[in-house]
Amino acid sequence: MNCIINSFSSNLHRLPKPIPKTCPSTFPSNIPQLGARLPYRRQGTRVPVLSSQSDNAGTGSSLEKISLSNPSLLSSRISTFLKHLSTTISKLVDHPPLDPSVDPYQVFTGNFAPVDELEPTNCSVVEGELPGCLNGVYIRNGPNPQQMPNGPLHFFEGDGMLHSLKLSGGQATYCSRYVRTYKYLLEREAGFSIFPNILSGFYCLPDVLSYVMAVGRVLCGHIDLMRGFGLANTSLAFFSNKLLALCESDLPYVISLTQEGDMETLGRWDFDRKLLASMTAHPKVDEDTRETFAFQCNPSFYPHVTYFYFDENGVKQKDVPLLSINQPTPVHDFAITKRFAIFPETQLVVEPANVMLGRGMPVVCEQKKVPRIGILPRYAESGSDMRWFPVQGFNAMHVTNAWENGDDEVVVVAPNVLNIRNVFQEIEKVHFSLEKLTINMRTEKVSRKILSKRSLELGSINPYYIGKKNRYAYLGIAEKVPKMSGLAKIDLEKECEVSRRLYGPGCFGGEPFFVSREANAPKPCEDEDDGFVVSYVHDETSGQSNFIVMDAKSPNLDIVAKVELPRRVPYGFHGLFVRKNSFSDS
Repeated sequence: MNCIINSFSSNLHRLPKPIPKTCPSTFPSNIPQLGARLPYRRQGTRVPVLSSQSDNAGTGSSLEKISLSNPSLLSSRISTFLKHLSTTISKLVDHPPLDPSVDPYQVFTGNFAPVDELEPTNCSVVEGELPGCLNGVYIRNGPNPQQMPNGPLHFFEGDGMLHSLKLSGGQATYCSRYVRTYKYLLEREAGFSIFPNILSGFYCLPDVLSYVMAVGRVLCGHIDLMRGFGLANTSLAFFSNKLLALCESDLPYVISLTQEGDMETLGRWDFDRKLLASMTAHPKVDEDTRETFAFQCNPSFYPHVTYFYFDENGVKQKDVPLLSINQPTPVHDFAITKRFAIFPETQLVVEPANVMLGRGMPVVCEQKKVPRIGILPRYAESGSDMRWFPVQGFNAMHVTNAWENGDDEVVVVAPNVLNIRNVFQEIEKVHFSLEKLTINMRTEKVSRKILSKRSLELGSINPYYIGKKNRYAYLGIAEKVPKMSGLAKIDLEKECEVSRRLYGPGCFGGEPFFVSREANAPKPCEDEDDGFVVSYVHDETSGQSNFIVMDAKSPNLDIVAKVELPRRVPYGFHGLFVRKNSFSDS
């Protein structure tokens, strides 16, 4: 994040042309190219999210600083040789045409194209007024590759970039910064892609050789896998007084916010070395107990899923391996209730042979596999306590919420991914059917109810109701996830859509994020929707991106305020609103 970009051309407001294969800059000459060494930005007055280790003794606050040590002369020469070898192979061996879903020059175009960092910049409110109670920072994460590889690159594998909007006193300040992961710093220093894009898949000999050369860099000490290899590009969370950038392939990265509206990566959080490798991008915070529940998923190793939680002080508790997940299944999200943790297992499985044999993506759909829902006691000490309930054709990658209905029933609300075999290659053909499942744990009967005929994904609820019975959910109307043409408000009690808003022709937003009017205040049921829904929205015709605030309680989700952003904000994944008092007291 440590750079200053002094001026921005109006060209940034227009959709860039597809990136040519020679990959010149898509930006004006005064904007550094992706991967270029950027000047160090001036330091603002930092409001630290992470307290010192001495202040947090025993609270799992161990933080690994992300920096690059100087490799040995031999290591540097081997790395240089591997780079030249990779370039030579790319020139001598023609890469077969890539599927459009992994061809970076087709994937990262339009408003999916990457942008450079932008230091804090004041914005204009062009419609309405920002509510005075919105005093904090909205941050949205998403993929933004700093390097364009010669081979495949799926949208899910771009480097993480945070787009923040600080709101204070009716004013707004926008900023965008890369998450300074070990991968990001190593590839910025090298000036080219080093880590193979495993999810994107391998399709020919050069792709397999790139993987072999990455292994060579590990063996010669140029890459230290113990320092992480993830992207931090998926979501954000706030717990244990820390703001975290998350991706399920790595540990969390702690982000600091400044009074000027800037962001800085402080380091990689390893929870006093009590957690290795990775953590889900979707931890769940119980607003009553202040405990945080999470898991790690390792489809390539057994156990494939391990469950754990953090107490109210942020201290990680013991691991609970879920040995009954005996296939290498990528589990992305889960849910909690007051007594249980709930895991959806889909038809997706990992085929490692695809990687080594150059047969495409490692994640495939096993058509004969029956999806199932696993229910584990929230404080279980053994994975043997897990109970599984098969649900034919129900593939949930995200869970909107779950709660208990008496002693015997568990209710789960989640978008069902129809035609899940297309979710990575042709996501525009996938319909997301929002369903409400009622699981009777005594009779083992599962009943299902479709809540909307629309294709709905990337949703949010009032966070106070996580794990409790709630009434309202706000989900994006899927055009091509994460590109949303509008949003719908679903009444989970009446089991129907009660309001919606379309952004207009050529206008698309992302995940609609609910922000309550008052912070963490218990609400009676009728006030659950007393708040706002916010999202970045991009106009593909004019090239202008805006931040819009909608009244969550109004019949038509009326726009309360619109902020004109200083440049285009690419489509991305999940966001978070951090109130000022959450980080200023740390």
